[in-house]
Amino acid sequence: MRIDDILKGKQTFSFEIFPPKGDMSVQQATAIADELTLNHPDWISVTFSAGGSGNSQHTVGVAKAIQQAGKTQALAHLTCLGSSKQDVDAYVQAIKDAGVQNVLALRGDRVPGREAIDFEHASDLVSYLKGTGLCVGAACYPEGHVESASLREDVEHLKAKVDAGADFLVTQLFFNNDDFYRFRDLLVRAHIKVPVVVGIMPFTSVQQIQRMAFTCGASIPSKVIKRLVAAGDDKEAQRRAGVAYACEQLVDLAQNGVDGLHIYTMNRPSIGRATHDCLLKAGYLKE
Repeated sequence: MRIDDILKGKQTFSFEIFPPKGDMSVQQATAIADELTLNHPDWISVTFSAGGSGNSQHTVGVAKAIQQAGKTQALAHLTCLGSSKQDVDAYVQAIKDAGVQNVLALRGDRVPGREAIDFEHASDLVSYLKGTGLCVGAACYPEGHVESASLREDVEHLKAKVDAGADFLVTQLFFNNDDFYRFRDLLVRAHIKVPVVVGIMPFTSVQQIQRMAFTCGASIPSKVIKRLVAAGDDKEAQRRAGVAYACEQLVDLAQNGVDGLHIYTMNRPSIGRATHDCLLKAGYLKE
């Protein structure tokens, strides 16, 4: 089933996992996905990592396992920087053969040695994928992409992706819901009308939130800092504080009528269960 069709009928609830790297096998990643499906997500997205990480070839395998299990839909990520049209064609054929109908079109990070071949921007990939019959999603950044001079400029780039044919959008993580609400107002003024699914990542440690702030450009509100200070050096207390804060974000976002709620699980089924349970208790999900 296409994600844009699912979004027409409900406020969606979904998860993201990353394919195996290091010592993790495809079977282990699939087992994580299986555990996440117990929370009845509308889809599970599987990231695509290029540039030598060694796990991009597993994206299709994990997405295929999710799709063929028949419990939810798979959303396969695809980055285009450094890829040729032939590379994209081969990937599209592979996910179609796997029964996957949904793809998230991304540019990918700029790293030394990875130069544009046939696709300079994510909008180029979106436009190319529209001819495949797949449902095509794209990313958006409530606080602006780290490479954009301003949020307004970034919204202009986003408009290009939507005009190229993006069927829905998924946000980068953020920790201040007001940033998203301001961003949503900007999209209305820019006449961007496709559904916007919000992405929330529970922080699990001081080091992790520092890394996310640096790499993603996400601002850290004082209320988050105060919770981390209260948790002190206790790693488990830091994790509990992060999950609790994410749950508060999710309930507020659900209450304010966002199109969908997407959880960056970091391959931790416990995070999927905690976010599901808080939304269930608040009445925004059904068992």
